[in-house]
Amino acid sequence: MKVMMKMRTCGSLFRALTVVLVCCGLGGVAAAYRLGVGRADCTGPPVEIGFMGYGEFSQRGQGIHLRQYARAFIFEEEGDESRRVVFVSADAGMMGHAVKRDVLNLLKARYGDTYRFENVVLSGSHSHSVPSGFLMSYLYDIASLGFVPQNFDALVEGITLAIVRAHESMREGRVFLSETRIDEANINRSPSAYENNPKAERELYRDYTDKKLVQLRLVDNAGHLFGAINWFAVHPTSMNKTNRYVSSDNVGYASVLLELDRNGVRVPGHGEFVGSFASTNLGDASPNIMGPKCEKTGLPCDMLTSSCPAGAGACIASGPGKDMFESTKIIGTRLYDAAAKLLRADGGREVKGPIKFAHQFIDMTEMKVPYVDLATGELTTVHGCYPAMGYSFGAGTTDGPGAFDFRQATLTDSSFWNTARDILAEPTPEDKRCQAPKPILIASGRAKFSYEVQPKIVPTQLLLIGDFAIAAVPAEFTTMSGRRLRAAIRQESLDTASKEITVVVAGLSNMYTSYVATPEEYAIQRYEGASTLYGPHTLTIYLAQFRKLMHVIATGETLKPGPMPPFEDDKQITLSTGVVFDGHPFGWYFGDCKLQPKETPYHRGDVVRVMFIAGNPRNNLMHERSYFTVERLRPDFEESNSVEHHRNRDEWEVVATDANWETKFKWHRRSTLFAYSDIELEWEIPDQVDPGTYRIQHFGYWRYILGGIYPYNGTTRNFTVE
Repeated sequence: MKVMMKMRTCGSLFRALTVVLVCCGLGGVAAAYRLGVGRADCTGPPVEIGFMGYGEFSQRGQGIHLRQYARAFIFEEEGDESRRVVFVSADAGMMGHAVKRDVLNLLKARYGDTYRFENVVLSGSHSHSVPSGFLMSYLYDIASLGFVPQNFDALVEGITLAIVRAHESMREGRVFLSETRIDEANINRSPSAYENNPKAERELYRDYTDKKLVQLRLVDNAGHLFGAINWFAVHPTSMNKTNRYVSSDNVGYASVLLELDRNGVRVPGHGEFVGSFASTNLGDASPNIMGPKCEKTGLPCDMLTSSCPAGAGACIASGPGKDMFESTKIIGTRLYDAAAKLLRADGGREVKGPIKFAHQFIDMTEMKVPYVDLATGELTTVHGCYPAMGYSFGAGTTDGPGAFDFRQATLTDSSFWNTARDILAEPTPEDKRCQAPKPILIASGRAKFSYEVQPKIVPTQLLLIGDFAIAAVPAEFTTMSGRRLRAAIRQESLDTASKEITVVVAGLSNMYTSYVATPEEYAIQRYEGASTLYGPHTLTIYLAQFRKLMHVIATGETLKPGPMPPFEDDKQITLSTGVVFDGHPFGWYFGDCKLQPKETPYHRGDVVRVMFIAGNPRNNLMHERSYFTVERLRPDFEESNSVEHHRNRDEWEVVATDANWETKFKWHRRSTLFAYSDIELEWEIPDQVDPGTYRIQHFGYWRYILGGIYPYNGTTRNFTVE
C-alpha cells in the first residue's frame, strides 16, 4: 500500500500509520472480518446399523431421539479469501480423513481451491449414540460390520451443505471470546492415572477436569448475534450402551436448546442462529458425575482397576439423573444455561488480528523428537511406535465397561490372549519395547488386512483467528494432555512472536486415532493409556509438532504438506446388507395407523403413542425433513368455517418433529420373511404446549421387491390436549 508522504497535520500522519499497522497485521487494531454460519442435517441410517463409541455389537439403531446436525463457521479477513478458515462441529462419533477429503472435493467443484485441507477443520462431537461405519479403518468400523456407504454419504453431504450455507451467508462482523465455569457437569473417570502426573503440575490446576466453557461469539456489524461455538470437556456418554435411539447426546441437546432459544422456534434445525457445543480435551472427562459403583451392590469400585469383587457386577458410572434420558437432559441443560448466560451478558473481549493457518500430515511411526523428563529433567530423544492397543482397552471404561475378564491398569499379558492376538497380527520385539509398559492386546500396526486397521499417518492443524488459536487434533486428549498442548502453543507464540494468545483444543478432528494420554498417565495403563496408539510419547510428538505449526504461522515460513494418508476406498469390506424389499400384512397398507391416539383428552406430561405400518427408514434418511410431525390445528380454523379463510392459510402448524427432545420413534421388524415392519411414535407433551386439537403424521418410503422406492404417508385421527 502506498501512503502519501506529504502530511499536512498530525491527525493525517496518525491515520496513515494506523493503516500501515493494520495491513501488516501489527498493533492493536482489529482486522475486519467476514463471517458465515450454516447448519445441515447429517443424520445417518437410524436402524439396523451399529453405533460408534462403545464397540458393543448388539447396540444397533432402532429409531431416533435427536437428529444429527453439522454446524459450520467461516472466518475471513475482509477482502482476502486466502485468509479464510472453516470450523465444523458435527454430531458424529468422530471425524474421518475420507469424509474430509470427499467434502473438500465437493466444495472444490463449487468454489475452486477456496477450501482445502489446510484451512478447513472438521470436528466430531463424539456422541456414542450415532451410526458408525464411516472411518475406513478396520478396527473402528468393526461394530457396524464394516464400511456403511449410506452413513458415510450422509456425513459428507450434510457437512458440505452446512459449509455451503455458511459460505452463502457471509457478512461483515466481529468476533468475541468469553469464558465461564461449569460445575457438576464432568468428572475425571481415571483419577488414578491423572494423579500420576507430577504433583507440581497438578497444583497449577484446581480440578481434575477442565471446568471452563470457552465461547466464540459471532456478531454482525449491526450488533446482531448469529453464531456461537462452545467448547467444554465432557464425553457425550450420558446415553449408555443400552440405548438404541440415534441421539446427539448431552452436547447435541445443549445445541438444540441454544438454537431454539436464540431463534425463537419450536422445531430444531430452523432459524438463522447456529450454535454448537464442540469437543475438546474430553479423553478422561465423564458426564456420569455420580461416579462409578459396582452394578449389583452399589458399593465403590476399585479406584485403580475399576473392577468389583466377584458377584458384584460391572463397575459403572451414572448420573446425575435417574436414567440415561434424564441424565442427558440435566447435563445438556447445564451446558446450555452456561452458554446462554454468556450470550445474554454480551461481554467478553473482542478477538483481533489476522487469520492464519498451518497444516501438516505426519507419519507417527517415523517421528523423533526431544523429550525432557519432568521428574528428572533428563533430555532424551524419543520416537513413535507402530499403532497398538493394550490389554486395558478390552476393559472399556466406567462409562461403558468392556467384556471378558479384562481390567484397567493391566501391566502384564497372558498366553491365552497373546495367542488370540497373534492370529490377527503378532507384534515384533521392537513393538513390545516401544509400547512398554503397555502389554499389547491388538498389534494393529502389523496387521496384514487389505486396508489399515488403524492409521499411521495423521493430520495436524492449527487455525489462528486473531489472538485465538484452534488446535485441531485427531484424537481424544486427556485433561492434562490438553493442558500441556495449550501451554506449549501459547509459549511458542510468546517465544516466536511475543504475542499472548488463547488456545482451545478441538478434539476428534479430521481423523480418528483413539486417545492421547501423558507419558505419566500412560505408565498406569488405564483405558486411555492403553488406547494411546503410538506409544508412551504420543503426546510428546504432538507437543513438538504443534509448536512447529505455531512457529510457522508466526514466522511465515513454508511448511511441507507431509505424506498423504493412503486411499483405501476400493478395499473396504461391507457386511451390512441393504434393504431388499418392504412388505405389509394383508388388508393393510403403508401409512395405515395401527394404534390411534386416545379419544379422551391428553394433558401436559402425558405421552401420546401411535403406530403405523411402515417401510424401512433406511429407504430415505429424510434429511431436512422428518419421519413424523406433531401438528396443531390453528385456533382460528377451529372458530371459522370461511372457505376463503381455509384457502389462504395453512390449517395445521408443526409443533414437533423427530428432532425434538420430547419425541421418539422406534422401528419394529415384525416379519423378516415378508419384510413387515411398524414404526412406533411417541410425543411427551411438554409443559409449554398450547391446548387444542392435534394430529400426528408419519412420512416414509417403501421399497418394491422388483425395484423402486416410493413415498407414503399416514395421519392419525385428531386428538385434544387440555
